[in-house]
Amino acid sequence: MAVSGAPDATQACPEGVPCWVDAQLPDVEAGRRFYGELFGWTFGEGFGPYAEGVWARHHGEPVAALAPKRDGRMPTVWTVSFATPDAAALAARVQVAGGQVITAPTQVGPYGTAALVTDPEGAVFGLWQAGTHPGFGERREPGSFCWAELYARDPGTVDRFYGALFHEALFGPDASPDFGRAPVSGVFPAVMPPHFLVHFGVEDVDAVLGTVNGLGGRVQAPPFDTSYGRAAVVADNQGASFAVLQVRGR
Repeated sequence: MAVSGAPDATQACPEGVPCWVDAQLPDVEAGRRFYGELFGWTFGEGFGPYAEGVWARHHGEPVAALAPKRDGRMPTVWTVSFATPDAAALAARVQVAGGQVITAPTQVGPYGTAALVTDPEGAVFGLWQAGTHPGFGERREPGSFCWAELYARDPGTVDRFYGALFHEALFGPDASPDFGRAPVSGVFPAVMPPHFLVHFGVEDVDAVLGTVNGLGGRVQAPPFDTSYGRAAVVADNQGASFAVLQVRGR
C-alpha cells in the first residue's frame, strides 16, 4: 500500500547516505507556518496511522517530516536518518562499534523500518530501511536538505566509528558524502553535547536570517564560511536548531 504521490522505493539511497530528516516539535501547526514561510514548504500526508506527523514537500517532492513530541521532556530537535538495506543489522553494528540503540528497529507500515541510535559520544541519528518511502524526493537544492555536520568532541573516536560503519558512502569509488565532522567548540560553547546539525539550502544566507527573526526564530551563530559554503546556525520559533547553507558557487 503506497501513499499517492510517494516516490518509488527503487530510488532508495545506498547505505550510509543521509536520506531523511524530521523535526520533533511541541506544536506541528506552528512548525508548518514557520517552515512554510521560510522555505516555501507545503504539507500533506505523512505516515498515516503508522506514525504521527506530516510530510513537508518542496516543488511537490518530500523533503522532511514534522512530528509532535510525545513527551515534553524530549528535546525539540531535527534528526537526520541514514539509509540502510537492513536496519536491524546496522543497529547491531552500531552497538558493536560502541554506540547505543535508543529505539529498536520498528516497521512503519509499508513505508519502511526506522531506528534511533547514538554514536560513541552520544550524538543521535536515525536509521531508515526503505519500503515504499525511500526518503528525499529533492535534495541539495534551496529549500531542501543539503548537508549534515557532526559536531564532535573526540575526532579520532567518531572518525573510526563512522569510517567503519559507512565506509562505502564516505570513501567508496562513487562516494559523494553529504555529511562531515567538526569540533563542537568550532561553532558552539564547549559544554554543548556532540550532535548532528541538519543544513537546508538557501539562495542567500545573509538575506534569510531576517526572515528567520521575523517568524519568531533566532540566530544562534551568525554567517561563517566553511569548505562547503556559507552557513549560519538558527533556531525555529520552538527552539529546534538547524543551519542554512548557501552552497559554494551558487
